[in-house]
This record gives sequence, C-alpha cells and structure tokens, in this order.
Amino acid sequence: MSDTNPNNESSSALHQLNLCNRRLERLLHNLRNEHNAEGEMRDIAADVIRAVEINPDVALACIFLGQINGTYAVRHCIETAVVTVVIARSMQMSAASTLTVTAAALTMNVGMLRHHEGFQNKNAPLSKEEMAIVRRHPEESADMLRCVGVDDDDWISCVLMHHENDEGSGYPSGIASPEVTLNAKLLSFADRYCAQVSARNYRKSILPSLALRNLVEDKAAPVDPHLADCFKRELGDFPPGCLVRLDGGEIGVVSRRQGCSNGLQVHYLRDAAGAMMTPAQPRCCNTGLGGISEGLSEDEAATRFSMKQIWGAQASL
Repeated sequence: MSDTNPNNESSSALHQLNLCNRRLERLLHNLRNEHNAEGEMRDIAADVIRAVEINPDVALACIFLGQINGTYAVRHCIETAVVTVVIARSMQMSAASTLTVTAAALTMNVGMLRHHEGFQNKNAPLSKEEMAIVRRHPEESADMLRCVGVDDDDWISCVLMHHENDEGSGYPSGIASPEVTLNAKLLSFADRYCAQVSARNYRKSILPSLALRNLVEDKAAPVDPHLADCFKRELGDFPPGCLVRLDGGEIGVVSRRQGCSNGLQVHYLRDAAGAMMTPAQPRCCNTGLGGISEGLSEDEAATRFSMKQIWGAQASL
C-alpha cells in the first residue's frame, strides 16, 4: 500500500477507497458467517487510513464529487470514516485510537443495514415503527459486533454512543457528558456532516458550508466546541472537491486545502465567458479576500471532469 509508483493503483486514494467500499459491502452483508470478522474490519479500516494518507485532499474530494460507488448505506460509512480520519489526524490522535474510531465508523450502522436502503428510498417521513428501528440501531449494531467477536470496549462504546448528545438529548440511552467519549463525539459529527453533504435518493446534497453551519449552530444537538473548531479548520466552507464560482465569474473546483501560502488552491474549469479551460488551470485563491464568490451544486456548475484530470494518478480509478 505504500508504493508511490504513479502507475500503480495502490498510489490512488480514489481506487483504494472504492476497493474498501466493495470489501466492506461484502463483509457487512455476510458478517455473521465470517470467521475473522474483527480482523477483516480492522484491515479495511487500516486501508481507509492509508487511502487518506496517500492524499487527504483527494480522499475528501471523493465525498463531495460522489466518486465512491455502491449503495448509500455502505458508502456513507466509508465517507464518514474518511472525515473521521482527517479530523483524528488534525487532533494528533494516536494510531491505535484512530484505527478504533475508523472501525467504528465502518460498522456504526450494521444493526440496521437491511433497513437502511429501504429508508433511503422513501419519499415520506419515517413511520413510528421505522423511527424505533433507527433509535435502536446503535444497540443492535453493538450487539452484532459482540456476537461476531469484537471485544474492544472503545470500539463498542463508540458505536453505542454515536447518537448521544452532550446534554443528554440523544439516543439510545440519553446519556450526557462526560460519559459521552471524545471518539463518539467525533464519529457523531462526521456521521451527521456526511449525511448532509451526500446526495440521497429523495434529496440533493447540501453545500459543505451550509452543512457545517447547520451542525455548529444546531441548538437541539450542540456539538463539542473543540471538534467544531477542528472541522472548521480542516474542512471549512470550501473543502477539496467543492465546486465554486470565483469573483471574476469563473467556475472551478477546490483542489487543495493548503495549496498556497495565502489560501486554497482552485483548479479553474470554465472561464468567465463559460468556455471550458483545457487543461484545468490551478491557481491560488485567497478566501479571506473573497476570491471565492460562492459554492455551487453540480447542476449549477454544469461542468464535467474526471478527478484524475485535477489530481493526477492519486485520483485514478
């Protein structure tokens, strides 16, 4: 996995995340029949971490550009794991804790996996019975993990508490801080964030800036201020993969978070007159001085490109 040969698929964060997604889908759907379920889940978690280490900007862009293929239920776990790893690294979390919280992200919803796709396909609000399934799923996920041999208390508690809130308004147990662990809070924030920025069958994705604001300003489920600061610093309003309109009217995609000494790096895709720029042109963009006018949805950007065109071999399929 550490091979950096540009012609080797192991050097592509995008390729590795899609491999992880396929492996996780097979594993979760056959979990009770696995002889080494914990080992397999840890291996996939380690590979997600390695994909982020190849290029964290590419790994994040995979989320915002919808490049991880598969069913929403499993893809959401991979995307949540990516965000979790990025934030864990920024917090200088130990390798062992990072692996644990990544494994928890991959398995947080295993207790309602068979229901998740059905919920995803609904156009109406969940029924009382369906809401009961949602509220039970942390306990059922933890029970299933114990059943297949997972005895890591930190992993299990993280899964159990990833819908608990600091002030006790969460579920399934309504516990409050300081009982709610930092890992559980991190997983909760990443889970809710990814749920908003990913498209669903019944709604389009929400722009990253709005998703982050929704979570930080949510009075019903207050987030840990330290974690909120980490998310603002690492992701901000315009994370890699975010489509943007520049002050001059050009359309671009954010390609690096620390691409320049004075701000983000943006690849310009269309000029102000709407003509495609081939190849896309990387430029520094100081968001502090208003270089980016606004974030755009895919429909608003109306621009097709492959990730490899922007990030090269580290974003090849």
